[in-house]
Amino acid sequence: MTDTTLPQPELRPNCPNFSSGPTAKFPGWSLDKINTIAMGRSHRSATGKGRLKYAIDLSRELLGIPDDYLIGIVPASDTGAVELAMWNMLGARPVTVAAWESFGNVWIQDAVKQLKPADLTVLEADYGEIPDLTQIDKGDDIVFTWNGTTSGAKIPNTDWIADDRNGVTINDATSAVFAQPMDWAKLDATTYSWQKVMGSEAGHGMLILSPRAVERIESYSPDWPLPKIFRVKKGDKLNRAIFEGATINTPSLLATEDYIASLEWAKSIGGLPELHARADRNAKLVHDWIEATPWLRNMVSDPAKWTNTGVCMMFQGDWYDGLSDDDKAAVPKKIAGMLEKMDIGYDFNGYRDAPPSLRIWCGSTVEEEDIRRLLPWIEWAYAQVKAEI
Repeated sequence: MTDTTLPQPELRPNCPNFSSGPTAKFPGWSLDKINTIAMGRSHRSATGKGRLKYAIDLSRELLGIPDDYLIGIVPASDTGAVELAMWNMLGARPVTVAAWESFGNVWIQDAVKQLKPADLTVLEADYGEIPDLTQIDKGDDIVFTWNGTTSGAKIPNTDWIADDRNGVTINDATSAVFAQPMDWAKLDATTYSWQKVMGSEAGHGMLILSPRAVERIESYSPDWPLPKIFRVKKGDKLNRAIFEGATINTPSLLATEDYIASLEWAKSIGGLPELHARADRNAKLVHDWIEATPWLRNMVSDPAKWTNTGVCMMFQGDWYDGLSDDDKAAVPKKIAGMLEKMDIGYDFNGYRDAPPSLRIWCGSTVEEEDIRRLLPWIEWAYAQVKAEI
């Protein structure tokens, strides 16, 4: 039973930023880390294009992206990158869209209500679960989210994607890339945004295309119209300049430099292995705490599907189960609101469309000690809310 007289903790997180996007800046970040060489310059100048190309090259190096894959910077964050891939590639073959949380459901709605391909299969699962992906036909094009940003459920492996598939895979990896290993051989169009795991400024998306994806784009023209920001072809060929530092529309060179700074930080601490290790350590701390806290449970029941980035937890127990739906929803809001006012922890309430929950970002830019210090404060705040309600 929770002790409502639980003493207030003494140690406070040095950085109270636990948002799941934009996420915390990397340790030691400051404005003087930003290179200003391209400020006030055209993104089409040699300097501007050079810095955009440098961001692409650093991304390839850190993520271990194969040399024959193309990497482009595109408008409208991860959403723009996913939709660009869907609008350009779907409709040539049967399509399966799989979703188990809010953003994956957006891609379902794009397919069902906007693109309306002739042969569409939708696979859905509740928050915390993943649909049976093994039922996907290898002839289908597949749209899926690697890691459920709003549920904390990730795919445990890519065994369900056939090596000899005929379709292409479109993978929204925005809350997984840089924190979880990517099986590039199984991925044809992979997308992410700068503000997720790397904590950089928002507004730009990354689109990574395999040779199979390039072949699809060059051999197929969809029936639906393409907005300008989705047009990646010149005639019947892919406009490869987009993947060499040119962009479809004007990018923020300030945001570009912030992303570059985060990549250089990542390289300085040991690259991708250390990014993965930091996220793993952070997430283990939270997962272990949830397991040891009787009034909490992981939103994801299967440990094989536990994320190491946005860990989501729900409340349980006789007291909580006896509350009205409104009071249940108020519990995480009150905890998060109380600690935000005290500058202990920001933005760790669950996603608005998810079940009432808390969500602690454990990605690579978060320091383990800050998470360690946050958790007792959540216990303390829970005791206060329980006494109040």
